[in-house]
Amino acid sequence: MRSLNLDQLRTLIEVAALGNFSAAARRLNLTQPAVSLHIRELEHRFGVRLIERMGSRAYATSPGRELVERASRILVECDGTDAAMRRFHDGWIGTVHIGTTLTALTYQLPPILKKLRREHPGIDLLVTNMPTRDSVENVMKNAIDLALVTLPVKAARLRVTPLRAESLVAIFPSGQADIPDEVTPDYVARQSLVLEHSRGAVHALVTQWLAKHLPLQRTPMHIGTVEAMKRIVASNLGMSIVPDVAVADSGPDLVVRPLKPRLPCTLALVEHRNKPRDLALDLVRAALLELKDLEADAAHASVDSGQDTTMAFSLARKSKSKSKARLHAL
Repeated sequence: MRSLNLDQLRTLIEVAALGNFSAAARRLNLTQPAVSLHIRELEHRFGVRLIERMGSRAYATSPGRELVERASRILVECDGTDAAMRRFHDGWIGTVHIGTTLTALTYQLPPILKKLRREHPGIDLLVTNMPTRDSVENVMKNAIDLALVTLPVKAARLRVTPLRAESLVAIFPSGQADIPDEVTPDYVARQSLVLEHSRGAVHALVTQWLAKHLPLQRTPMHIGTVEAMKRIVASNLGMSIVPDVAVADSGPDLVVRPLKPRLPCTLALVEHRNKPRDLALDLVRAALLELKDLEADAAHASVDSGQDTTMAFSLARKSKSKSKARLHAL
């Protein structure tokens, strides 16, 4: 038996929809005899009547309606196939779905995404903001391809690549008096505290850091984004603990202090160990790994200048006006 003729299926759909052979011929830019021939050939192929005439109208029979429904799905798939192949012909490479923490999306990803779009316009990038735990779950379910997360992450099925070693720092409103040079858990436990939402990785790190002082004397305020947390603090509603990258340019409204003991906050790239390789994924992965190169360059520059990577805080501790200094994490 010969393969189905897509032109004949299109003709059947139009005749059934318009109820008229002449109208279908005009829609398809065919002659009316050609439309009639298409219908006869389909009926001969299947051995059933597909169209019946009642006066001047043409109606699909029960088998005809069934074939119209199936033919519509076939043509949708065919049109999609044509579109997909045209995209490859025009330079399309593939689609990559990235999950990311809001901090990474706000402060670190934009130049990477811009570079990817410029150098590889044939890659469709889908970026979704989600907490670390959600990213891990989605990578393991193969719902997303790659994720930028905050360590620690423990999952045997994941490949975890640390990218940037950051630190959490304390921020205060600029008008607050008697801010210590180094902020301890004991001090934080006595303050009005603005924290990241409870599903966030930073929230978990801070909670662990404060473990000996829980429950806190005052109920913390939970806010969804770091930028909103900074605004709340600047409004003199409390202090907060945020990644240092978020206060690289804190402005005059905030005072930044290091934590004691230090609280690391490491950005990492995670992917499933058994994820099949493809060109689009490899290109996006390589671009994200540049975050690690940037970290190495920053550390090298600090060593060359005779300062460590916590330069801003080291200088602050040596300053004679430490309690009044407004620090800006570099």
